[in-house]
Amino acid sequence: MGADAPDRGELIAALGVEIDPQLLETALTHRSYAYEHGTGDNERFEFLGDSVLQRAVTAMLFSRYPDDDEGELAKRRAGLVSTFALASIARTLRLGAHIRLGRGEVLTRGAEKPSILADAVEAIIGAAFLSVGSEQAEALVLRLVMPLVDDPASTGAITDPKTALQELASLRHAPPPAYDVTGEGPEHARIFTATVTVGELVTATGTGTSKKQAEVAAAWEAYRAIRA
Repeated sequence: MGADAPDRGELIAALGVEIDPQLLETALTHRSYAYEHGTGDNERFEFLGDSVLQRAVTAMLFSRYPDDDEGELAKRRAGLVSTFALASIARTLRLGAHIRLGRGEVLTRGAEKPSILADAVEAIIGAAFLSVGSEQAEALVLRLVMPLVDDPASTGAITDPKTALQELASLRHAPPPAYDVTGEGPEHARIFTATVTVGELVTATGTGTSKKQAEVAAAWEAYRAIRA
């Protein structure tokens, strides 16, 4: 993003919580933009938001699944707080358009990178905590993650999208997923794009800073498309 920020009204409405405008801008500021413009970035907010996220999800899972042992609860939590779960939430919020990125990240499609999207979600949770306190911030977390909780198959798929996609293809009597990966940009900032095709069922793409990350992102998008 450039210096002209888009209207945040739609984002605030989607979040359903009033976040201090200055705190929200910081939460949406990637370190690449901060370096170029001499502003603060969202890394401290991300640190705080991660703690709020973990606490809210842990308490919710403990109450919702009274018969699960520690290992099963930990597995559920890992899926819900994973990079791909948070990136999926970010895409639902159309968060990429709001994140302030430096020129290099703009050129390498940083607004599509799962890690940047996930970090921004955590930073927004941190900004919400600072703006309205722990109770409303944790309520925000639950609103964001409950669609995934209510769809256990998706929650499991987030943990291992490639395996989940392969299993889903088999269930639909389709050929195994086939991946094609291309890379662009300089070696120190290379961005990879993976395209996965599952027979006639779906073709989906994903990006990442490694071939594996791009394939996983593509697998998750394909899985979601097939199950939609």
